[in-house]
Amino acid sequence: MLPVAVDAMGGDFAPNEILKGALEAAALGIPVVLVGPSDLAGVENLPIIAASEVIEMHDDPAQSVRKKRDSTLVRAAEAVRDGNASAMISAGNTGATMASALLRMGRIKGVHRPAIATPIPVPGGKTTVLLDAGANADVQPDWLVQFAQMGSVYARRRYGYENPRVGLLSIGEEPGKGDQLRKDAYALMENAPGINFIGNVEGRDIMTDDVDVVVTDGFTGNVTLKTLEGSLKAVIKALLNAFGQPEYKEHADALFPALLPLYEQLDPENTGGAILLGVDGVCIISHGSSSSRAIVNGIKCAQEMVETNMVEEIRSAISATTIE
Repeated sequence: MLPVAVDAMGGDFAPNEILKGALEAAALGIPVVLVGPSDLAGVENLPIIAASEVIEMHDDPAQSVRKKRDSTLVRAAEAVRDGNASAMISAGNTGATMASALLRMGRIKGVHRPAIATPIPVPGGKTTVLLDAGANADVQPDWLVQFAQMGSVYARRRYGYENPRVGLLSIGEEPGKGDQLRKDAYALMENAPGINFIGNVEGRDIMTDDVDVVVTDGFTGNVTLKTLEGSLKAVIKALLNAFGQPEYKEHADALFPALLPLYEQLDPENTGGAILLGVDGVCIISHGSSSSRAIVNGIKCAQEMVETNMVEEIRSAISATTIE
């Protein structure tokens, strides 16, 4: 397997946490190549693709990719395009990561727009794949059908779902619920081959075992994702504050062993990040605050998606499907 190209300068804790994660992944036997300054310290024996520029979090994504041609993100995407890396991963500017992958790797033929697929952990259950989580604020009905196709492939390849159940995120379960986009997309999904469409689902269904892939536009998906993140943080903070009270110490000590596995399952660092589906290569988008653990898990995910030929399956699914 070709190495996974790791953006050494992307993220709030770059380069230290990124380097630590890359070294840990390499120690597990996963080939890794760093992308960063040629004089970057602490790389040990890892190979490096030299890049003299960094796209910052506040930079405009599209303009930065065009102007900063020697940036770590651009060089990482070019490494995948040119066959020098099997995949790329970055915890840096999400928009620029997406733009770099799209402009340098290109789209899979037939894909209207790439989509960000984010794993949502389900307490005590399986993972739900949510897409689009922010790549496309405005979409068309047939794009949502392709999101369902690509999300189904990802769910099969990463989580082993034999026939993933696909739900369309709306404001009610009935077919007629939602705006015109949802109604039009519903009609298309009902007749689209290769999709196990179960109908509309609501926000409350995402963190349940009732659906495997939830499809929506990028605006709604991103708001949903951030709402879930904020809600989980608020609940965890409230629990920790309550457990910290002296009068509850005995109860807290008894409950912690049962709650720790749940906390571990809900920790987003275990997923390693989201994946950009629809580009001609594997691109992992990690959270900006990713620690070395998140980077390791992101590199593992990249390796798995390369080894299972996810991109080729998406290519086949898109080319074989014609929506009337």
